[in-house]
Amino acid sequence: MVTDLFRERFRLKQTIVTITAQKRDHLEAAKEEIKVQRALLEEYIREDPFFMLTLEPYDLPIDEAPPIVEEMVRAGSAVGIGPMSAVAGTIARFALEAMIGAGATHAIVDNGGDVALVTDRMVLMGIYAGSSPLKNLAFEIPPLAKPFGICTSSGTVGPSISFGSADAAIVFSEDVPLADAAATALGNAVGDDSPLAVSFSVVDRPEIEGALVIRGEEMALWGDLPPLRRANLRSDLITRA
Repeated sequence: MVTDLFRERFRLKQTIVTITAQKRDHLEAAKEEIKVQRALLEEYIREDPFFMLTLEPYDLPIDEAPPIVEEMVRAGSAVGIGPMSAVAGTIARFALEAMIGAGATHAIVDNGGDVALVTDRMVLMGIYAGSSPLKNLAFEIPPLAKPFGICTSSGTVGPSISFGSADAAIVFSEDVPLADAAATALGNAVGDDSPLAVSFSVVDRPEIEGALVIRGEEMALWGDLPPLRRANLRSDLITRA
């Protein structure tokens, strides 16, 4: 049975998340975990500022690094880019796991378009592609008992670094940090005029279930994706600065 849900926009420095939960204590669990993980990451960056700056795979020793650093390094290296490419998805996944630990069976953490979720019901997940005329589209996400990642990068929307021309590059994976890094890599691979299908080679790996790219009036899909539906999307639910 569908019950009332709690939704809260939470900001901590550069991290801006929209959290959806069944109970208020699930929201609090997510917020506390975000504070913990950001503190661990910030301390590591103070010790090694190169970690935040490099756009290449981070190859320095991380034996004594906190798990958030290990996860970001692993995800970025898997697709040949720097660890900060996975920061939003990794924080979202830690927050989601805290909510699950608090008893949540339906929880969504949207960290600026990088989403980690579990759900006991069907969810419509809207696609925001900036000025592209391809609007009011949503994925119909089925119930998911395990954490799942739906992460988005863009060369035209938001403050994140992208070297491509995608209005939206979306990656689906059970590995949320990898989904985030792979979305960045996919967005980087979308040129101004190149065929969109060519860009999917950077995410063609077993851990990634599917991907979608929007560039202007064009859209291309790859792999195993949930059904696309027409939906009247609410702009107030877009998590952005």
